Amino acid sequence: MSEPTIADVDALVGPATPHFAFQIRARVRELIEPLADDHPVRRYGEERIGQLESLGFASTKAEHDEEREPRTRAGWDRIPSSAPASEPLPRTTR
Repeated sequence: MSEPTIADVDALVGPATPHFAFQIRARVRELIEPLADDHPVRRYGEERIGQLESLGFASTKAEHDEEREPRTRAGWDRIPSSAPASEPLPRTTR
């Protein structure tokens, strides 16, 4: 197999949704694992892993803040999946 590229990481992460964020995170980890710690693709992959972790606890990428609904909207506090990746829900321990 050839050495992974930034495009390879983007191909995995690009279509990510909250539902599959952790599965994609595992694939990115597997892809960059053989690379040296200072390899630019590894560093890029680790950054994207952080984004996937935030997305996993959210319900949307919320890439465009101006399109978000305000949390002051009536009934918003009863929608647990309303958190965007930029402000994920708090993690709970079970």
